[in-house]
Amino acid sequence: ARPWQGAAWYVPCLASLETLQELCRKENLRCKSIGITNRSLKSYEVEYLCDYKVEEGTEYYLVKWKGWPESSNTWEPQKNLKCPLLLQNFLSDKNEYLSRVREGKALKVRNHVKALKPAVADYIVKKAKQRIALRRWKEELNRKKNHKAMILVENTVDLEGPPLDFYYINEYKPAPGINVINGITTGCECADCPAEKCCPKEAGFILAYNKQKKLKIQPGLPIYECNSFCRCGPDCPNRIVQKGTPYSLCIFRTNNGRGWGVKTLQKIKTNSFVMEYVGEVITSEEAERRGQLYDNQGNTYLFDLDYDSDEFTVDAARYGNVSHFVNHSCDPNLQVFNVFIDNLDLRLPRIALFSTRTIKAGEELTFDYQMKGSIDLTSDSADGLSPSRKRIRTVCKCGAVCCRGYLN
Repeated sequence: ARPWQGAAWYVPCLASLETLQELCRKENLRCKSIGITNRSLKSYEVEYLCDYKVEEGTEYYLVKWKGWPESSNTWEPQKNLKCPLLLQNFLSDKNEYLSRVREGKALKVRNHVKALKPAVADYIVKKAKQRIALRRWKEELNRKKNHKAMILVENTVDLEGPPLDFYYINEYKPAPGINVINGITTGCECADCPAEKCCPKEAGFILAYNKQKKLKIQPGLPIYECNSFCRCGPDCPNRIVQKGTPYSLCIFRTNNGRGWGVKTLQKIKTNSFVMEYVGEVITSEEAERRGQLYDNQGNTYLFDLDYDSDEFTVDAARYGNVSHFVNHSCDPNLQVFNVFIDNLDLRLPRIALFSTRTIKAGEELTFDYQMKGSIDLTSDSADGLSPSRKRIRTVCKCGAVCCRGYLN
C-alpha cells in the first residue's frame, strides 16, 4: 500500500554509526552524512585520537580513522600523524581531565610501557565524539536557519551533546486546525514608510521603530509591521522582526547548573530586535495536557499567547529556534513584545525579544519567564526543574542582585 501523500515519516535508525560505516564500505556505497566519501573510501584520514602510550622510547597514538568503525582503530607512531589540531585537542582533553581529578602522572606498566589510565582515555574519546557531534549540530542549525547571522555551539563544561529530541524551525508550527496566517490580502500603499496610513496607524497604534530601526514603544504595546501585500520593499524601516535575528549567537553550556544558554557574539544596542520565540502553536487545552506530562519530566517550554485572550500556547519543547535555549533572569537584558505581520488575529501574535540595554559581545542573553506572555515558561536551561504549573516553587539560579529567589 502506498503511504498517504504528503505524510512525513521519521523512523530512528537503530544501527550505530560504526555499523553503518562498515556496511557502506562492504557495499562500496558513499554517504557523506556518516563520513563515507570517495576520498575516505580510498584513503585514511584521522578522525580523532583515542589513547596514548610510549613503547621502547617511541610515542604511539591510538587512531580512529574517519569513515571506519572503531574495530579498525590502529596504533600509529606520532611521526606518522599529520593532524596538529587533533593532537592539540587530545593533549588539551587529557590535561583537562587530569586537572579535574588531580592526577598529573601517567600510569607505569611493568614492561616499562607508559600509558594513560583507562579513565583518562575514555574521557578523551568521549570529548572527541562530543566535539564531532556538536560540530555536526552546528552545521545542521546553520543549514536550517533562514537568517544571515551564524549560530555557534560550545560546551567546555561537561560531556553533554546535542539535545536528542529537538528540531530547529524558523516560524510557528501550527497544530492541526490552527491557522497562523489569516489570509490577509491588503497592505499599506506607502511609497516611503511610515506614511499617514501605514500598517501601525491602520491598526490604531504608532510605528514601533525610530529612524535607526530601534524600538521606541513601551512594553505591553503591540508591534504592527508591514506585510507581504504592502507596497514597500524589503528595506522598509517597518520590517525588522520578519527578517530574523541580525546577530551571530552561540548556544553554550553554562557552568552553574543551568544547562544550555545563549550568548551574543556581537554587541547589541539598546532596544534592538534580537530573536523570535517560536515553537508549536497548540490550544490551551492541549497545553494543559502536555503541561501535566512535562511536570513528570521536570521541564516545559509552554508560552501562553495571552495578548488578547488565552486560547493558544506556544510549545517549544521539541520544535523551536535559538530562543529554546535562552535562560531566565530576574534582571534580564531581553523584553517580550507581541508582533503582528501577516496574521492580524489578536489571539496569535508572534513573540519577539528586544534588548533592554546595551549587551556586550560574549554576554549571555536572558529574559524574565514571568514577563507578560511568559508566565508559564521553564526550559532545560533552568536545569530541568519544575514548571510554574506545579505547586512546588522552583529555585532561581540567575544570580542577579535583585533575584526573587524563585522562577514562579
